[in-house]
Amino acid sequence: MWNLGKLTSIVQHNCHISDAQHADDYTLCIYLLRMREFYRWEHEIPLMGPLPNDEVGAWLEERERMWDQLTSSSFEPLPIGAALVDPFDSAAVNRELAPRGYIYSAGYGRFNKPHFFLGALASTESRAGFTVYTSSCEYARDLVAQPAMLQGQNIFVCRESVRRFLWEKIEEWRWNRKNEAMGRALAELCFDADPHGALEHMTDDETESMVLHELGEGMAGDLLGEEWNTMLLALSRSKAEIIARAVRDLLADCLSTLPVLLRNDNVAALHFYFATFSGMRRHLYPEMLDAYRLWAPGRDPQPLRRAIDEGRDRWLAVARAILELYRRTGSLGDDAIESLLDTARA
Repeated sequence: MWNLGKLTSIVQHNCHISDAQHADDYTLCIYLLRMREFYRWEHEIPLMGPLPNDEVGAWLEERERMWDQLTSSSFEPLPIGAALVDPFDSAAVNRELAPRGYIYSAGYGRFNKPHFFLGALASTESRAGFTVYTSSCEYARDLVAQPAMLQGQNIFVCRESVRRFLWEKIEEWRWNRKNEAMGRALAELCFDADPHGALEHMTDDETESMVLHELGEGMAGDLLGEEWNTMLLALSRSKAEIIARAVRDLLADCLSTLPVLLRNDNVAALHFYFATFSGMRRHLYPEMLDAYRLWAPGRDPQPLRRAIDEGRDRWLAVARAILELYRRTGSLGDDAIESLLDTARA
């Protein structure tokens, strides 16, 4: 026998511990946006519904007081059947939960932050040697809910998180319409005429794009080996970690995401991909954005195809160079970062 309510409570408690220990990872602006979104989820406020600002402020103060009491806490084991299971042993938990229509994931993200998730299992499928678990809703999650995560040969995707991620990007575009790629994506789906229908279509597209990206991550993992993850752990909370993750993201997308979207002529999904092509990825590979700008007017696939083919070889070589640099130095300090950036831009 097992108790879903008790399990949900413990998973959420572990999420709070992770948030308490990593709240300082964000800039103030990002932190406040994340907290507003978390309040919306926790209080089940529809995406297009207004937030009560005064209540959000009081809730935020209460949440920070709670976190202050949890910063030194350890993660609790999960009651699964008659046993207590390590909260990071997703396989053991899902052997019990998946047949009952639930799904659980636990892993580490940027800056080595633990992420925990519990939700309703909507579908399970096999793709290219990986098992893809798709969740329809979230029962427990942390501040930064991961829409998709690769763990070994398993890919976990939550449609609720995907939909919320999309809505945040749409809201950003409404405030500042300079993002031409986002405008094209919304126009392709007739968002102004039917925002609910367009959002659902985008959720389908982006769920697939995220699965394709995680499949690319798995392919990249096969090429780079487990040493890459060991290196990321050693580089946690450094600029080198951000660069290394961006390099692998670019490799994954050139191996899987972009070739499939281009082959399937998924115009709206391609526009959205480049609407979110930002940060370190954009800094390292501006040629990909140049290729998109050549593709967008007439949709000639050749510029994107060339950039994808060149990127596949380039980012695999750069990733291997990063690993070799790490092997030689044992770390990646400021001087090594400069060398790494020079390598990535070469």
